[in-house]
Amino acid sequence: MPFSVDLGNKLEAFVAKLVKSGRCNSKSEVLREGIRLVQEREAKLAALDAALDRGLADADAGRVTPAETIFAELRAKYQAMAEKAKSDEAHTDRRGGRRSRPHR
Repeated sequence: MPFSVDLGNKLEAFVAKLVKSGRCNSKSEVLREGIRLVQEREAKLAALDAALDRGLADADAGRVTPAETIFAELRAKYQAMAEKAKSDEAHTDRRGGRRSRPHR
């Protein structure tokens, strides 16, 4: 079922530019692609809403982990990563590798 739309001057000019440049074959193609992008965004928002609902339901049911527990786990994880990076850097230096130093 065909219908007409009023895009306004700015959007109409943009659509015409896309068609004229050959990026799109027709105004309809531009509009279909735009609508597909809106559909994708709406699907992502629906998935986000569902995830939020599940999270809120978990919280309401008491299925939560205290923030301090999570923060402690993250601190330990990133501390271990920092120590590994230091160890790797020291190991490279002992093998004769070059460390990057700022130019003076």
